[in-house]
Amino acid sequence: MDATLRAWIDLLRLRFFFAWPLLFCSGYLLATETYGGFSWLILGKVALIGFLGFEAGLVLNDYMDREFDKRDVDPTRLTKYWRSYGTRPIPAGLISPLLAAGLVIGLVLITAGLVMTLPYPNSVFVLLIMLFCYAIEIFYQEEKRQQKHPFAQLIGRLDFALFPVAGYLCAGKPDMPAFFYFIFFYPFALAHLGANDLIDIENDRARDMKTIPILFGLPGTAYWIAGFTAAHIVAACFFMAKLGWIARAGIVAGLVLMVYASAVILKHRDEDEAPDTALRVLPCFHVAMIFYAAGIALGALAAIV
Repeated sequence: MDATLRAWIDLLRLRFFFAWPLLFCSGYLLATETYGGFSWLILGKVALIGFLGFEAGLVLNDYMDREFDKRDVDPTRLTKYWRSYGTRPIPAGLISPLLAAGLVIGLVLITAGLVMTLPYPNSVFVLLIMLFCYAIEIFYQEEKRQQKHPFAQLIGRLDFALFPVAGYLCAGKPDMPAFFYFIFFYPFALAHLGANDLIDIENDRARDMKTIPILFGLPGTAYWIAGFTAAHIVAACFFMAKLGWIARAGIVAGLVLMVYASAVILKHRDEDEAPDTALRVLPCFHVAMIFYAAGIALGALAAIV
């Protein structure tokens, strides 16, 4: 395969291309149970909004960290997991920063254009969340370089937690189901971030990034993951009360994986074992997310189709 094409595949993390629209559409489908208006055509448009909007955020992440990523000392762990060919194309010189910046702008404009075709006021809700998420992504990338407390993580991870909520607002309004989806997904996002940081500890030390393991140590990060997993379980109980049995089954299946992953990381939390252990169970976090989104989406489809 052509090296340039491989670089673009890595920049866009196309290995996980299906996850972002699925998560976004789960919110949209949940909203249509209450507000109606479902159509396959709109579902396709919502999926495209989710895909392009998330991809813009991924490229923005790489663009913001392009100079720091040149310091990486271990590309075999997290980079290889997320990217099919194990490269960071911008610092590697495979894609120019200017081209990457142009791609971010282009993706944002296309996504915004699609969002504006949604009915009012849904289009305004989604557009405001979209702009807010890009702003806090920039804040996260800047703040984590100099912070003494994990404000970058606690504030920056709002973007991921708001992603399915933005999908919900494509058809719904700010209401209790949207709120409960947010409080359910936010602790998951923070636990997932802790696992990513645990795996990438050597690179973050080289970059001098103030990530969770740098601030709290590896055992502290294991407790961070376990604590937010516990909060995630509590929030899931409230969220599931609003859902049907198919969605509940998907969430329960995902929670089982989350508890397993957190327990394994907690058991192997010392310096020698923690990064490899977190890498081994990282798929549990992502499969759990797929179970959540698929269960919610299928449950909604069963109710409305």
